[in-house]
Amino acid sequence: MLSRRETNSIIPMQYPLHCHPDSACASLCAVDASASLNESGALTLRYRLHGAADALCIPVPAAPGARDGLWQHTCFEAFVAAVDEPGYREFNFSPSGEWASYRFTAYRERDAAPLPDSPPQTVFRHGAAGFELNAMLAPELLPPGKALAIGLTAVLEAADGSKSYWALAHCAAKPDFHLRASFSLTLQRTMP
Repeated sequence: MLSRRETNSIIPMQYPLHCHPDSACASLCAVDASASLNESGALTLRYRLHGAADALCIPVPAAPGARDGLWQHTCFEAFVAAVDEPGYREFNFSPSGEWASYRFTAYRERDAAPLPDSPPQTVFRHGAAGFELNAMLAPELLPPGKALAIGLTAVLEAADGSKSYWALAHCAAKPDFHLRASFSLTLQRTMP
């Protein structure tokens, strides 16, 4: 569990994501992520992979838009809940520019009510030493509450089609990003 509580810091702390032991991915050096709330209440996320990005299948650029099933290929995810509330939101970001957002009332109980029509803003950069994906979620996409519990995760697809599952914390024998105990980062809101 992470004990650090972030507020509106200028440079958010980068946290290492850990590969689940059932899905070891030897070709990578490291994956890290950060989350911070800006002055308007938007959630800013940053995911970085350091190492052999050419050993991964990276989705090709597509028109930005909502799409299901992004987790079946390389993508980055954020799980966001109000502290002490059973419901949560899931956001998926593909290097392709596509995204997905879901609302849950409890563990894996999907709520069919749509989230507000505010698409996440994403930017993907690929370089020789790895890649980076930045995303920003408007305040209306986030659950209400004075403190947010956040799980930062990634699914990485290797060139051979195998997948590795990365998270701040893994709290089960098999990869399961929906487990509330894995939402191990807490951000305090400064706005009413």
